[in-house]
Amino acid sequence: MDSAIRFGRAIAGKVTEAESREWLVTNGIGGYASGTVAGSITRGYHGLLVAALRPPIDRRLMCVKLDDTVDHGGRSYELATNRWASGAVAPEGTVAIESFTLDGSVPTWRFTFGDVVVDKRIWMEHGENTTWVSWTVVSSSEPLQVTARSIVDNRVFHNTGSTAWPASVTEIDGAVEVVSGGEGAQPLRLRASGGDAIIKADRYDGFLLPAETTRGLRDSDDHVHAADFTVTLAQGDCWTVMATAEDSPASFTAALDRRRSRDEQLIERWKQARTPGTWPTWAESMVLAADQFIVERRSDGNPDGRSVIAGYHWFEDWGRDTMISLPGLTLSTGQRDAAAEILRTFAEHVDQGMLPNRFPDGSSTPQYNTIDATLWYFQAIGAYHGATGDNELVEALWPTLVSIIDHHIDGTRFGIGVDQSDGLLRGGEPGVQLTWMDAKVGDRVITPRIGKPVEVNALWFNALVTMETLAEEIGESTDRYTALAQAAKDGFQRFWNDDAGYCYDVLDGPSGHEATLRPNQLLAVSLPASPLDEDHQRQVLQACGDALLTSHGLRSLSPDDPAFVGHYGGDQSSRDGAYHQGTVWAWLLGPYVDAHLRVVGDPEAALRLLEPLGDHLSAAGLGTVSEIFDGDAPFAPKGCIAQAWSVGEVLRVLDRVVGMREQQ
Repeated sequence: MDSAIRFGRAIAGKVTEAESREWLVTNGIGGYASGTVAGSITRGYHGLLVAALRPPIDRRLMCVKLDDTVDHGGRSYELATNRWASGAVAPEGTVAIESFTLDGSVPTWRFTFGDVVVDKRIWMEHGENTTWVSWTVVSSSEPLQVTARSIVDNRVFHNTGSTAWPASVTEIDGAVEVVSGGEGAQPLRLRASGGDAIIKADRYDGFLLPAETTRGLRDSDDHVHAADFTVTLAQGDCWTVMATAEDSPASFTAALDRRRSRDEQLIERWKQARTPGTWPTWAESMVLAADQFIVERRSDGNPDGRSVIAGYHWFEDWGRDTMISLPGLTLSTGQRDAAAEILRTFAEHVDQGMLPNRFPDGSSTPQYNTIDATLWYFQAIGAYHGATGDNELVEALWPTLVSIIDHHIDGTRFGIGVDQSDGLLRGGEPGVQLTWMDAKVGDRVITPRIGKPVEVNALWFNALVTMETLAEEIGESTDRYTALAQAAKDGFQRFWNDDAGYCYDVLDGPSGHEATLRPNQLLAVSLPASPLDEDHQRQVLQACGDALLTSHGLRSLSPDDPAFVGHYGGDQSSRDGAYHQGTVWAWLLGPYVDAHLRVVGDPEAALRLLEPLGDHLSAAGLGTVSEIFDGDAPFAPKGCIAQAWSVGEVLRVLDRVVGMREQQ
């Protein structure tokens, strides 16, 4: 790929620099592999094989890492790096890293010492809980020996402090099988393409996890040293080790070719579907990143079911995140079939007119505590129909859509329902967080937003307009939705705050109207149907641009507000307290760019707003976009290293910007 992310020794060869950059590979069923460029683990979520045993959830850390050593010319060269609770860094394999490259979706290290050059690659088998690691001898004057020490576990991927020990480690049919974690636990199998295996079955205690230290979480971990794999290689030889939770994993033959072929197919599909025009080179990385979030969620009624992992490392699939990110992740990348399956999957789970907020990792019961996820569903369907003209899917989902509207008019959970006096949607109860600003510390909801939130009603109005459009497409009556939309639009005028020159954030709350300057009102400008006139649209854009816009997204609260928190960090309570009180959200660049294009109509200026995220692709989670950033400069990346709606929204509006620029 022309846009491959690459570092030389100045970054890859320094422990602190290399540890601040994390790689991620995924398998399309919720599992992943992830670590740092340094080779050390800095989070409890890092691992070579985090398997999704009930796709896309029930994720378990099974293979932590393969610590590798090369013996050559009577000397040993460590390629691995570890930090220990004692404060020691040993071994420090970064001194041998010549370069690191994210080649497509494949992390690739080049190690050099003397006349020896060795390339190491990591990738996953799509559709399997299988991770591959290969070593290729690019150059060596004589044969060398590679040893890979397998560090394993079998615990829930959240680091709760429970190490799977004792572990049974045996050699079966040429593979090392590790059984740990209690009765009925899924075994881990390790197999090499050649060489020898030596059973070890001892413990490595006290791995230090500095990224967890900064988050106020448990910052050490213990694991099991299961076995050592060794092989002698000459120049040109390649050796591969598989870590798998599958009973019948894929073949070693052409494993890397399969991964590369999938990358090429994803890029080609995007090129066929994208808007013609001149694209920034970093867009290709974003396309591969988008695919990392799309996962299987099969059911008895839908064996082809799909969903979206909200973020790596710790999120499951969330309804709100899925619907916001769907247009960018699927439609902008040419994965229209995936979009349709996601829409069908979530339709199966609509209950009392509500989409699930999330599918918890340890439960089969969805949670429905959301007021806006269901409304985003209409935006996703509208975007899908606009891209495909697929009336058949609309007809199949129509009864569900009608039921959702009925429940919102009649009333559903948490006081969600239409106020007949103004046509607006209200909702909320004490102790419950229903909007996307959903942080909660203990029993205290940080931003309860009880009443009539501004973005919820912009979404409600647009849902009704979408129903009107879709009804006409499939031959249903539009009268009801036209009337409801007009009532909502008329009622929406109540949001305008003449004194402030922008919209109230919430109407009719327990203490009256909330005049806080937040980015939520941007949706009243950015969504396809705006309930505001042109002058008010311009004022909203100006207010949000002046106070909230940053290089990497929009602040969730104005810095002028006494409640503003400019740094996201500390323990869980501190982080949740800052989450929506000034922290920057990358996904909000999508609505801001939409609003900018509507009001200003300058695609070149809009592209400049997105360019800093192109630079960000090499700064944290490599090739992808972080969840959040500090509210104060320099806007350091925080939260998840890869977030679905961050990636999806940038891709979606980038498509718009390129198209508008070509037309001018």
